[in-house]
Amino acid sequence: MTPNLTLLAAAFAAAPALLGAQAQPPATRRAHEIVALINSAPPAAIRAYVDTAFNARMRELPMSAHLNFMMGNRERSQGLEWVEVQEETPPATTALLKRKLTGDFMALAVRVDTAAPYRVAGIGQRPPRPKSAAVEAPVTSDGELAAELERYLKALAQADVFSGTVVVAKDGKPIYAGAFGQANKDFGAPNTLDTKFNLGSMNKMFTAVTIAQLVEQGKLSYQDPLSKFIPDYPNAASAKKVRLEHLLTHTSGLGSYFNDEFERSSRARFRTVDEMMQLAKGDSLAFEPGTRWSYSNTGMLVLGKVIEVATKQDYFTWLREHLYRTAGMTSTDAYELDQVNPNLAVGYDRQFQDDGTKRWRNNIFMHVIRGGPAGGGYSTAGDLVKFVEALKSGKLVSPATYELMTTPKPEVKSPEYGYGFGVDTETGIVGHSGGFPGISSNLDIFKRTGYVAVVLSNYSGGSQPVVEKIRALVRRRSGRA
Repeated sequence: MTPNLTLLAAAFAAAPALLGAQAQPPATRRAHEIVALINSAPPAAIRAYVDTAFNARMRELPMSAHLNFMMGNRERSQGLEWVEVQEETPPATTALLKRKLTGDFMALAVRVDTAAPYRVAGIGQRPPRPKSAAVEAPVTSDGELAAELERYLKALAQADVFSGTVVVAKDGKPIYAGAFGQANKDFGAPNTLDTKFNLGSMNKMFTAVTIAQLVEQGKLSYQDPLSKFIPDYPNAASAKKVRLEHLLTHTSGLGSYFNDEFERSSRARFRTVDEMMQLAKGDSLAFEPGTRWSYSNTGMLVLGKVIEVATKQDYFTWLREHLYRTAGMTSTDAYELDQVNPNLAVGYDRQFQDDGTKRWRNNIFMHVIRGGPAGGGYSTAGDLVKFVEALKSGKLVSPATYELMTTPKPEVKSPEYGYGFGVDTETGIVGHSGGFPGISSNLDIFKRTGYVAVVLSNYSGGSQPVVEKIRALVRRRSGRA
C-alpha cells in the first residue's frame, strides 16, 4: 500500500458508515469520506485526499483553504455525527450533521463530477434543515432562548472557537447580551460589550441608507445615471448606463477595487474616498447593468463618491452627522488604525500546522487602514441594535423607504438583495454580513417576528455557527423566522 493510501485508510477507519457506502450515490459516498477526514484525519491525509479525490478545478485552490475548512470544522465541532441526508441528487448531496461540542446541527453540501471516478467538484456549508421534528423542539420563552444561547456560546468560547460579542433583541429590547474571548491576544485584553469590531461589508448598509436619505431629500433619485455625478467613471459611455439602483443592488457590472495594486501598496495611501477611487480607476463593466447580479465592492465605493458630490461634504463627516448621530451610534466610525482608537478588537486568523496544531495570525497588515463606503468600519453590537431601531422607527428613513430597501429587486436581476440589504424571502430575514481574515460579522433583522441579532467576532468565520444557532432558536421560539 502506498503512503498516500495508508493515510487515507487510517482516516476512513473511523467512519463505519463507509463499509456499506459503495451502494450509495457517489456524492453521498464522498460526503461520508469528507466527514471522516474532518473528524480524525491528520493534515497529511487531508492533502492526500485532495490530491487524489478532488477534481482539477478544486485543486487550483490553495491547499491551505482545504486544510482550514477540514481542520476548522473539526475544531468548531469536536467531531461530527452523521444524522441524515438532507438533499440528494445524482451529482450532489447535502448531509445533515450534528456537532459533538454543542449538539447543534450543520449541513455539508458535496458536489461531484458526473463521471467516474466522481471526484469532488465542490464542498461547502448550507443552512441545516432537519427532517426530524425532534431536533426542532419548541423554545417556549425568550428566557429559554437566552439560556440556551448562553450555554452554546460558553461551549464555543471554552473551546476557543468563538471570540466576540452577541446581542439579541426583541422589539428593541435586549433579551441577551454577552462578550467572550480576547480583543487583543498580545495583552490578554478581554472583549466586552463596549468592544468595537470591524464590520467588513456591513458598512454597505450605512452607505445605502445615506443614499436613501438623499433620495427622500430630493438630492438624487434611484434612477439617476452615474454620469450625473461622475461623468467619466468608469468611462463616459458606461457612466450613462449605470443607474444608482444598479450600484445599490450589485447589478452594475463593476467589480472590486481590492485588486493587485491594493495588495502591492501601503495601506496608508488609502484614507479618503478619492484615494480609494484611484484603486478602482481601471475597472470596466463585466456585463450590461441590470442584467446580472455580481457582488461589487467598487459599486458601493462609487456610491460613497456620489454622496460626496450630492452633499458637497466628506463622506465620513456626512455619515457621522446624519446617520450615526441620528441613530445614537456613539461607538461607530471608519477609524484610522494608525491613530489612537480605544476599545478596538484586533482580528485573528487561525492557521493549522502540519502536526494539526494551530497558530494565530493577526490581520493588522492585511486589511485597510481605514474603512470606507464598501466596508471596513467599526461598531459595537449595541450600536447596531440602535441602527436597526432607528431604521425601523422612521428616524433615519421613512417606513416606506425602509420597506423598499429591504425587499428584493428582481426587475434588475437582484432576487435576493435589496438596496444595500441582503433579503431572504423564505425566512423574512434581512441584513448583512461581513467577512475577511480576522473579521466575521453579521446583522439579522427578523422582519416577521421583531427579533434582531448581532454577532461580531474577531476570529475568521467566528460568527457563522452562532448566526445559525440564533436563527434556529428564533425559528423554534416562534415557529417561523
